[in-house]
Amino acid sequence: MDWHGDDIEEGDITLEPENNEPKGHGNAEHKIEKLKGELEKIKKEKQEYLDGWQRAKADYVNAIKRTEADVAQAKSRGVEKAVEQLLPAFDALERAKEHGEVPEGFAAIAKQLESAFASLGLEAIGEVGEAFDPAKHEAYGQDKVADKAEDDKVTAVLEKGYALGSRIIRPAKVRVGHFQ
Repeated sequence: MDWHGDDIEEGDITLEPENNEPKGHGNAEHKIEKLKGELEKIKKEKQEYLDGWQRAKADYVNAIKRTEADVAQAKSRGVEKAVEQLLPAFDALERAKEHGEVPEGFAAIAKQLESAFASLGLEAIGEVGEAFDPAKHEAYGQDKVADKAEDDKVTAVLEKGYALGSRIIRPAKVRVGHFQ
């Protein structure tokens, strides 16, 4: 039978006099009080150990969560830095492609870069006609528009912007419509 301090009731304890101890009611009561005190001490100690173990377990779980978050953040920063380094080359290939100056091999490289960026979660931002958003766009001038509905809309994209998830890597350089 397993012994747990919480299982003992007061009536469960019977005391027998030890070898050289005289039989008497006073000695038994003294021993019972002494044992009760020791039992309380053991219960408190058990609770302290349990509390300490629970704190240590919570600290361990929190440390694992912090480590996982740090690893994810480091991975994200690494991807972000790599993308930032490769974007100028990708932009040059895109501009050359728009002007029809890219040999077939370079067009294939641009396509591979585009695929790699997409697999990393990189998204192009900045489209003509979308509402100007200073968090995603950098205004490089205004164009007069004849319709009130085109006020504060992107009229031209000078350079695409890019985002990784909710993080803007580079804002789109745009011109914005202004109704007067």
